[in-house]
Amino acid sequence: MADRLDDRGLAAVFGGSGFVGRYAVTALAKQGWRVRAAERRPDLAGFLQTAGFVGQVAPVQANVRFPDSVARAVAGAKLVVNAVGVLSSSGAQTFKAVHVDGPRAIARAAREAGATKLVHISAIGADAHGSSRYARTKAEGEAAVLEEFPDAIIIRPSVVFGPEDEFFNRFAAMARMSPLLPLIGGGRTLFQPVFVGDLGAAVANIADGAGKPGTIYEAGGPEVLSFRELLDLTQQWSGRDRGYLRMPFWMAKLQALLTWPLPNALRPVTYDQILLLQKDNVVSDAAKSEKRTLAELGIPAPHGIGAIVPAYLERFQARGQFASYRT
Repeated sequence: MADRLDDRGLAAVFGGSGFVGRYAVTALAKQGWRVRAAERRPDLAGFLQTAGFVGQVAPVQANVRFPDSVARAVAGAKLVVNAVGVLSSSGAQTFKAVHVDGPRAIARAAREAGATKLVHISAIGADAHGSSRYARTKAEGEAAVLEEFPDAIIIRPSVVFGPEDEFFNRFAAMARMSPLLPLIGGGRTLFQPVFVGDLGAAVANIADGAGKPGTIYEAGGPEVLSFRELLDLTQQWSGRDRGYLRMPFWMAKLQALLTWPLPNALRPVTYDQILLLQKDNVVSDAAKSEKRTLAELGIPAPHGIGAIVPAYLERFQARGQFASYRT
């Protein structure tokens, strides 16, 4: 629930019911913004309304693939946030459509509507010359946003964690069902997990004036951990003790190719995700030295995984949320 309802103006949040978007909506509502959550399926976003006072948060229909709907969603908005993204292409929701064309349409509509601020959520690893389509299209999307709205602020998070995440929850679910967990590339890839609530707070801080216009910030938590260490912690917090199947990158790529016809939800990882795993996913030294981190966005002490993750992985234990109680 919002702390107050001031006349801060209207904020349009694309992907407002998504993993990152819902936390941005909540943080903005707490600051007193009226929030328009732009969704492909606004009928499934009703839960967002509890983030504010009656009428403060309103889901509306918009699809980033259709510029007319984007323009309607940003009409009258002072602040525009793009939190739309996909981990894999599926049907019409391709990397190019969602990561490049969509952000361009949002940035253009925001500029034409007279919005004063635009926040675009990208990803650490965005690289115009990267090997994966995800990395390349994320970089192309950033360039498109800055071309249309030069004062936009871009946030590149590392792997994002929180109760609805697709990282810890995914591997905890695998550990519950499978006798072995895949240790791709020996589990040496480094990550710097960032709490989704801290990302939402950073967006709200930008709305309040934090951040330098036209700048790309990198968001990571307080810990840098290897893929193997993250899987070990996932098993510890979900009450499992599975072995690991060591998979060199070439073997993982072969498996991904063989499982290509299956729906993405049934595949352990996609070929594109394996390409991403070949590169560390941490805040760069350049971002630290140039002060382009969460600290400059008003989050000097981001949450660590140990303070958040164990609580929502408890449900994966043999007795679920009752595992820590005596019987």
